[in-house]
Amino acid sequence: MKEIILAGGCFWGVEAYFSKVKGVIETEVGYANGNVKNPTYQQVCNTYTGHAEVCRIKYDNEELGLEELLQRFFKIIDPIAINRQGPDIGHQYRSGIFYTDEGDQNTIIKVLNQQQERYSRKIVTEIEPLKAYYKAEEYHQKYLEKNPNGYCHISLDD
Repeated sequence: MKEIILAGGCFWGVEAYFSKVKGVIETEVGYANGNVKNPTYQQVCNTYTGHAEVCRIKYDNEELGLEELLQRFFKIIDPIAINRQGPDIGHQYRSGIFYTDEGDQNTIIKVLNQQQERYSRKIVTEIEPLKAYYKAEEYHQKYLEKNPNGYCHISLDD
């Protein structure tokens, strides 16, 4: 089993989308790569914590390779949007790929370069090692499962 942390705007939709992907074993939403320890949702939304809303994805690398997983990620984000995805605006809604395995960096860069060919402007999706991760509050976990009519900027039909 492998893991990758993806930031693609509101974490509810990213989590709901990837939870349906064959080969994904587990999803969890949280806050990553900021400078505040154990931030709350209110802090992340209303003050500058440096954190991005993210979805931590554990997947079976034999069933779903990182390259395919990232291709799916780029289908649901706007990688040239700075600090926003859809109608969600703010530093916490930036796009990013945060890896825990240094060996994944080459695959991530390869996919990013393939995606860049589709855009005339530079992709701004951050690619960094995971520096900090904090699980979001329980009410955010599987939010769209618990609230089927909840807000989501991502089309969950694949």
